[in-house]
Amino acid sequence: MGATSTLSITAVTKYLLLLFLHFSQAQTFSFPFRQPETCGHNQYFDISSLSCARCGANQRQDAQGTSCVCLPGFQTISNNGGAGIICKKCPEDMKGVTKDGWNCISCPSGLTTEGKCHCPTGHILVERDVNGTLLSQATCQLCDKNENSFTVANALGNRCVRCEPTFINTSRSCVCSEPNILTGGLCFSSTGNFPPRVISATRYGELGMSLTSEWFTKYLQSAAAACWVYGNLTSCQALGNMCVMNMNSYDSATFDACRLFQFVSENTAGLRTVHSVSFWRQNLPWLFYGDQLGLAPQVLSTTPLPTNFSFKGPNQDTKLKFVAASYDVRGNFLKWQTLEGGVLQLCPDTETRLNAAYSFGTTYQQNCEISISKILTGFPTPVFYDLYLEYTSENQHQYIWAVPVLNLNLQYNKMFVNQDSNPGKWLLTRRIFLVDALSGRENDLGSQPRLIRIATQISLSIHLVPSTKSGNIFPPLMTIGYSDIDIKDPNSQSVKISFSIKYEMNQEEARIQTDIALGVLGGLAVLSSLLKTAGWKRRIGSPVIDLQTVMKFLVYYAGDLANVFLIITVGTGLYWLIFFKAQKSVSVLLPMPAQEERFVTYVGCAFALKALQFLHKLISQITIDIFFIDWERPKGKVLKAVEGEGGVRSATVPVSIWRTYFVANEWNEIQTVRKINPLFQVLTVLFFLEVVGFKNLALMDPSSSLSRDPLSYTAPYSRILRYAVSAALWLVIAIIQIVFFAVFYERFIEDKIRQFVDLCCMSNISVFLLSHRCFGYYIHGRSVHGHADTNMEEMNMNLKREAENLCSQRGLVPNTEGQTFQIAISSQMRQHYDRIHETLTRKNGPARLLSSSATTFEQSIKAYHTMNKFLGSFIDHVHKEMDYFIKDKLLLERILGIEFMEPMEKSIFYNGGVQVNPWRYEKKILKCLLVYLQFHHF
Repeated sequence: MGATSTLSITAVTKYLLLLFLHFSQAQTFSFPFRQPETCGHNQYFDISSLSCARCGANQRQDAQGTSCVCLPGFQTISNNGGAGIICKKCPEDMKGVTKDGWNCISCPSGLTTEGKCHCPTGHILVERDVNGTLLSQATCQLCDKNENSFTVANALGNRCVRCEPTFINTSRSCVCSEPNILTGGLCFSSTGNFPPRVISATRYGELGMSLTSEWFTKYLQSAAAACWVYGNLTSCQALGNMCVMNMNSYDSATFDACRLFQFVSENTAGLRTVHSVSFWRQNLPWLFYGDQLGLAPQVLSTTPLPTNFSFKGPNQDTKLKFVAASYDVRGNFLKWQTLEGGVLQLCPDTETRLNAAYSFGTTYQQNCEISISKILTGFPTPVFYDLYLEYTSENQHQYIWAVPVLNLNLQYNKMFVNQDSNPGKWLLTRRIFLVDALSGRENDLGSQPRLIRIATQISLSIHLVPSTKSGNIFPPLMTIGYSDIDIKDPNSQSVKISFSIKYEMNQEEARIQTDIALGVLGGLAVLSSLLKTAGWKRRIGSPVIDLQTVMKFLVYYAGDLANVFLIITVGTGLYWLIFFKAQKSVSVLLPMPAQEERFVTYVGCAFALKALQFLHKLISQITIDIFFIDWERPKGKVLKAVEGEGGVRSATVPVSIWRTYFVANEWNEIQTVRKINPLFQVLTVLFFLEVVGFKNLALMDPSSSLSRDPLSYTAPYSRILRYAVSAALWLVIAIIQIVFFAVFYERFIEDKIRQFVDLCCMSNISVFLLSHRCFGYYIHGRSVHGHADTNMEEMNMNLKREAENLCSQRGLVPNTEGQTFQIAISSQMRQHYDRIHETLTRKNGPARLLSSSATTFEQSIKAYHTMNKFLGSFIDHVHKEMDYFIKDKLLLERILGIEFMEPMEKSIFYNGGVQVNPWRYEKKILKCLLVYLQFHHF
């Protein structure tokens, strides 16, 4: 029994497991996608199962498509929604159905297609008594049109209402009979000054096409007539809205919306103005700044706003308080509202970032792409805005200042005058809208629009008053551009939107100051280049001004001019960085991107010219002559086998070449010695920019904070500020490295240049370097001990004697320590040098390309020994006709980098020349790297 029970349990478990596996494998979680409009006439959309379901007997789909209703001639018995409806056929003597559908009734004048009772025009249908009792037969009651009542049936035909006042005023009845004029549901007398009947309902578009707007056809003439004849406020606003929907375009030859508005305005000249504004007539909206071109400069730059803005301090004011009076399309006033919260910003974002647009001094840029279907859903009818800037007067009263609008789509006599760069040709307007999906509808206002007009470009420009010290601005200017979208498939179509706020100031004074600095420093650069060219001519020993001299001057001038551009750009960048970020009351604003072009050009010129100078320096360095003078002498003779003769003979002990190789190798290594470490320099600059947050100082906002909230709006970068911050960090870190290297590292750790001079002295090697034909450098490395090729014990002894001053000093001149010199050699000495040097370069190519024959090699060895002997004898004053003398350079000679004394008969050795030379090259490399880094910020 127990076994049977166990088997049964096991079998059931296996069955359930198989059933579960089958269920998990067979079940799916997808079903057909249905939409309400895809359901048939006798089906409805079930909102629970999200599918189409069949209606019951004698039923059909309702208007919404989510339920069923009874067919005409059937009354509703019960209605639980969906298919839960019961219908019953009405009897033959009561074929009509009441308007609510629950009862059958006898109709006096026939039935509608819906099976309801029908009444003639001017009658209302009565189905119930005044106490709600259902009548057995409906009646049609005629509304009383007599003078005491003046009533007509309403649009639903269920009530009598008073006639429209224009009918009563014109015809003393509810009928607008001829010769009176009926338009837009209003009645006007034909005897008055009625607006012209030849009215264009055309809506112009930027797509090169026009259409007849159903909204304009129905309401344009009536709104103009009601505004003009009766001074109706909402009609005047509606007329103004239609002018705005047509882009405020004015054509004297066509009676369109704006021409009608102008017509009404001209014929109401006797009315008083509003708030003493000559362009604003009583009862009419303020749409234009005059009716002629050329008033824009007067409006925008004549009268500053009577308010101040400041970034810091107790009177800090950094909020632009824009407000707007909003109207619907029929001219009804909606409300006053601030622009915060993204009222004019179609692009979605957080409220904090949207409101950052109205922080004074913060350049704002917002771009996005929005689906047309989303715009159609969110803006079924346009809303119109009159913009103002709110401010507080000195007596603490609140005032508003009208904000002018530059509509880029406005046409004045078929010309896009507002797209001209000359403000004198602009026509400023007042009212704007964001989306117009109404005037683009043809034939039916309930249909999808053929065209939709969207404000795709909105920009607010705020101009600082010149020479202000207290943050005064001129009236802001809103520039708006619309795009017409041809509606084809709203779900797949999209449009790009941009919203920006920019700040401007007159940069003419800054440009003049920059030009003055450029002229003065450029003149000094010419003088500097002339001095360098003169020094170069003296150093090559050529008094003739030839083409080479001119080219050399141009190359020198390129380098000096690059330094001028570098000074100007760094100075300009630091000026804007310091004065913009540190100011309290606003007196300067950053240049616009278009105004930065000159600055970018200067940086580009500095980079190109410095690259040319760097190339010239590189060529100069690879053409330098360097010779290592070996003072070591043979220490005796040895017996040497003679090849081919089978015998031996005595020969001098050869001097080892390894000391010369070693010194030459060290010379190559010190070519990379710098007072700054390039890797450390770059990494440190990047650390301060990216980690510490100095890059935030380059943002186009007044904040000086190094850290920013990631959820807040981030302003775009200013190219000038990026350059200034990077250059300042680069220079400060470089100067710190140079001071550390010169003051601490060279003094207490190691001085590689001095170590090299010591190495030369220990190796008994001197360095003779000619950077020009008759100018160069000399390191005196002759050992005071007479020889350096010795063993360790003797070398240690020599060093000990030198430390105890038991031998002479290392200097070229006895009893001095001067070992480094700048040398200016005479032409005779150079000629002798060249004659020896010719044997090394006779075949005009480097040694590795010359013939490897024994004869050529022996000639090279011989030339080497000859040059070594000649230079050694020259240093030892052996050649009296090519002698030299030693002197100190004058301070002015050191400053100008030129030698006043020309070596005629004797060469000149100037004390202390080599130590300064590596740093001269390093300064040029530092400048090139700095310019290169800043150039690549752009």
